[in-house]
Amino acid sequence: MISPEQVEALIKAGIPDAKIQVQDLTGVNDHYQAVVVSSVFEGKSLVQQHQLVYRSVQSAMASEAIHALSLKTYTPETWAAESTSA
Repeated sequence: MISPEQVEALIKAGIPDAKIQVQDLTGVNDHYQAVVVSSVFEGKSLVQQHQLVYRSVQSAMASEAIHALSLKTYTPETWAAESTSA
């Protein structure tokens, strides 16, 4: 098992400028939802954005510390637009 803070640290290590929110979806520290906002996502498809995040947490997923990870990724610009429309 892995804590939300550890998931955040793994993503931050791979994407240093990221703003990250991690939520434990089940209460047992293995199913998470992460919202990741980073300028590295600029010009990348949604699949490419998710691949960047998954690359950061690959070791935890391979060891099954993370069983499931739902992602929402945004550039700073799309995050600002999403935040104002919510």
